[in-house]
Amino acid sequence: MTTGEENYGSKAMDSVNINNVQSLQKNSESPSQSSAVDMEITLVNSSSAQENNSGDNDNGRLPDLVVAAKKCDNDDQNEETYFSIAIQVFIPFLIAGLGMVFAGLVLDKIQHWPVFEEITELVILIPALLGLKGNLEMTLASRLSTQANLGHMDTAKQKINIIVGNLTLIQCQAIVVGFLGAVVAVVMGGIKSNDVELDHAYLLCASSLVTVSIASFVLGLITAGVIVFSRHCHINPDNVATPIAASLGDITSLTLLSWISTILYESIGSNDWLAPLIIAVYIMAIPLWVWIAKRNLQTRDVLYHGWTPVMGAMLISSMGGLILDFMVSRFEGLAVFQPVINGVGGNLVAVQASRISTSLHKQAELGILTSENNGDEDEIFISPVKGFCGKGVHARTTRVLMSMVLPGHIIFIYTIDYMKDGDTSLSSLFVVVYLMAALMQVATLLYVAYIMIHWMWKRKIDPDNSAIPYLTSMGDLLGISLLAIAFQFLYLVADRDTDAE
Repeated sequence: MTTGEENYGSKAMDSVNINNVQSLQKNSESPSQSSAVDMEITLVNSSSAQENNSGDNDNGRLPDLVVAAKKCDNDDQNEETYFSIAIQVFIPFLIAGLGMVFAGLVLDKIQHWPVFEEITELVILIPALLGLKGNLEMTLASRLSTQANLGHMDTAKQKINIIVGNLTLIQCQAIVVGFLGAVVAVVMGGIKSNDVELDHAYLLCASSLVTVSIASFVLGLITAGVIVFSRHCHINPDNVATPIAASLGDITSLTLLSWISTILYESIGSNDWLAPLIIAVYIMAIPLWVWIAKRNLQTRDVLYHGWTPVMGAMLISSMGGLILDFMVSRFEGLAVFQPVINGVGGNLVAVQASRISTSLHKQAELGILTSENNGDEDEIFISPVKGFCGKGVHARTTRVLMSMVLPGHIIFIYTIDYMKDGDTSLSSLFVVVYLMAALMQVATLLYVAYIMIHWMWKRKIDPDNSAIPYLTSMGDLLGISLLAIAFQFLYLVADRDTDAE
């Protein structure tokens, strides 16, 4: 054997001769409708070997081709069963729900604090602020989950690069949109009362900025840690990241808002410079966060194009805040349930949105839709029957998520009743009406999520960055509206046992 043949043989040791491709494919798992498997075949031209072995060419021998075969599973979600999805989602969902229960108890208490009774715009700000925080954390969780599932967070360098870039990005988004959210609350409060006090406006802006900045940083670190840990434990981060991100989010944000606003409220008249100074510091910090996020390839595109969904979601949530501000004065018992019904709907639809987005990223490039089965073009607009009762993986996930609504809310509302020492006096009629409102909210969100995400994908809009803000803000508006309708209905039928008055 010549030296050229030896070199050629060493290069081909880890490859498969083209004559053996058929046997290799037979030994691999064959693709099916429920498991999309791609075979990546690389043909290696052995030109260098041919040059060293010209005698073979003189004898009419064709050049050797070697094949490197690699099996790629592009749809791990199809392998998930009802039970695996349910167990992965329900435990984080339960933890998140209990966090929202405590957030509701905090809101029920702080609504009677002097700062909230004096500056009613704070009540308008709460849904927008909680929605903003949720949007930032859930879009962060969705982006990181997709990157993890695509194998882009397997090395320490990749993790640090992606996590640091995303944390700076959400700081920038939080400061800008937190400030705008406070301005919207001031304007809406001014329209309602025909008066705007400058001290109150400063307090709202400063409280909002400090709250969203601290909450986004802390919760962003927790979210990133959960995703890295989930990947290490072979758990789909799409199932657990968004509920865990929300588990401490609402209570952290409400606690920070109440604490900071109280401090600033007490400083009015003695340290009037404090709130304007806080606002100035945060505004001057924006260019720094923009510069860092702009230098990171993972976040540059979101920095340029990710503002419309977050700002649009803030406006939608602010409308929910107007409804909340109006209804809490009529129905005292409503406030404690607001974070729960909004949070549950937002968490469940965020799980579905994250899973659909990851599935689309695995199947094709942005703008190209392929079906779960045979590669045909996927439908954007589907019937509710297909959305809830279809055979696809997304319909299966929808049924799993819907099955969690009733047991989850029953646990949460009776936990609220227990924590309030029975002050809410839940009647059977209230429970039925409340659960019907919760089911309507979640069913609507899950159906809209499928259509919205596929519509965005077809138009080359990354749903990881755009879908969740709209969906969660719609959940906030829909949740508080249905809750208000439920309390109004109970009032009309004279069910006074719900602490509705």
